[in-house]
Amino acid sequence: MFPIRYWPQVCLIATFAIGCCQGQTLKVRTPEEREKEIEKNQAPPAPAPAPAPVTVDMNVPAGTPLKVALDSEVRVRRVGQLIHGKTTEPVYAFDKLLIPTGTTVTGKISAIDAVSKKIRTLEAMDGDFSPTRGVHVEFDELQMADGRILPILTDTSPAPNGVLKFVPANTKADKNNKVHDAAAKKVSETRQQIRQQWSDLQKQIHAPGKMHRLERLAIAQLPVRPQYMDAGTTFNADLVRPLDFGQESVAVDKLSEIGTPPPSGSLVHARLITPLSSATSKKGERVQAVITEPLVASDHLILPEGSVLRGSVTQAQPARRLARNGQLRILFHEVAPPSGVEQKVVTSLEGVAVANGEHLKLDSEGGAQVTTPRTRYLTTGIQVMLAATSASPDHDARAGGGGGGDLGGSAANGASGFRFVGMAVGMLARSRVVASGFGAYGAANSIYYHFLARGHDVVYPKDMGMVIGLGTRESARAAAAEGRN
Repeated sequence: MFPIRYWPQVCLIATFAIGCCQGQTLKVRTPEEREKEIEKNQAPPAPAPAPAPVTVDMNVPAGTPLKVALDSEVRVRRVGQLIHGKTTEPVYAFDKLLIPTGTTVTGKISAIDAVSKKIRTLEAMDGDFSPTRGVHVEFDELQMADGRILPILTDTSPAPNGVLKFVPANTKADKNNKVHDAAAKKVSETRQQIRQQWSDLQKQIHAPGKMHRLERLAIAQLPVRPQYMDAGTTFNADLVRPLDFGQESVAVDKLSEIGTPPPSGSLVHARLITPLSSATSKKGERVQAVITEPLVASDHLILPEGSVLRGSVTQAQPARRLARNGQLRILFHEVAPPSGVEQKVVTSLEGVAVANGEHLKLDSEGGAQVTTPRTRYLTTGIQVMLAATSASPDHDARAGGGGGGDLGGSAANGASGFRFVGMAVGMLARSRVVASGFGAYGAANSIYYHFLARGHDVVYPKDMGMVIGLGTRESARAAAAEGRN
């Protein structure tokens, strides 16, 4: 027996021992409970919640040019006269098409320039009493396909009637470039798509028929005639204030490839930011362009609209005397997505938009040169022949020996030298000396401008459309390895 004074400690120890015995008692689980516990331990962890989509502003910033072509002929009458056309290039924001090709644009004639007395007098001496006046236009509304009317404010300037000119597919560089060969099929398919887009666009522009063109040609020869703006006349309508199309939610998984190396053989549409000319540009000068249509591969966005291409001028040769034309060569070597990190790329200039009738020759290394048409030999030869015929001593004898000269030959020689005035003087004077003088002047003028004068420079205007081939150095090596295998 414990003394009475130790009873509290004994009770405490006894209580603790009983609690330990009860805590160590094993609880027998049923088979159903054991099976549920096993399933719980083997169940995969709960999936992480999907990341919230990214919200992107859909707007067209101020300064963006809308390429607009008149869809019908316009007879110039007065300031305020309504005109309408269609967009010739799509407008994107990030990865969404906002303004499709062929969207109707309306505007008006904002001003008609006066003709100075000097110009009017010179044109009148050539039998033209309706000299061409400068016509200024502005576009103020976009008519969207869903019926919406969007007011716009633009600063409009004339643009060359552009034709998309591709690098020839059979150039020497293409034959020896295995990287290009590996992606040739893909590039060819993309080119066909671009050509089809341009063909569809031309169908939207109402081209006049043959009889209409003959009528306009006849009217153009009249001394007094109305002035027209032809269907297809193009303009750059630069936005003065931005266009807001709201916001769009883009899934994060579609953005995971932004900034990754573009697939070899990819083609992107771009707009030249830096105007260039072989007359003024220097080797090493920085060049910048902006991608106008997103590059998407396997439903993943690689380069959104607004990505910047940076490069430099690698060759600039100004035009020289003896009709030697200028040369210009550019190369882009960096691309940077909006708010992204720039990366090195290998590029090739696949095509540029140039004016109709501009004799521009491209090569696959980004070089361009103006070619001289062969018709210069025919034109100069005819004028030299006219001058030689009029100066021949037998000329008057064939005309009757009267010294008056042949009426048709005198008119032709006069026209070759001084156009309408020369033709009239040649017909009235009917003098071999006068006809010979006009003919010699016309022949000398033709020889000088076609063979002796300064040649033509290569000019890349601001906002010129371009098609550029892309491929990183890593993908280029991989494509070359595939070609060797």
